[in-house]
Amino acid sequence: MCVGLTAKVVNVSRGTALVDASGARRKVSSALLRDLEPGDYVMVHAGAAIAKINGNDEEETDSLMGALMGFQMDSQTGSQTGSQNRFQMEGTL
Repeated sequence: MCVGLTAKVVNVSRGTALVDASGARRKVSSALLRDLEPGDYVMVHAGAAIAKINGNDEEETDSLMGALMGFQMDSQTGSQTGSQNRFQMEGTL
């Protein structure tokens, strides 16, 4: 099964983006997306930001992933409750 994770863009520079998913930060390729800016939400798969998403999409994805993986996202803080960090689930973005 392939899993894409949602993440918030922190910084964009020369074809890469620093993204934050529940406090875990990683650099990913941003070459597939135009006009990516800090504060945008993206879907990340296999080390690349593959799609821009809006905040509602991000909340829905987090909720579904949480149900599948046995944790929940706190809608007020954006932090997760449960035993695994989202990056630990995938191993790497």
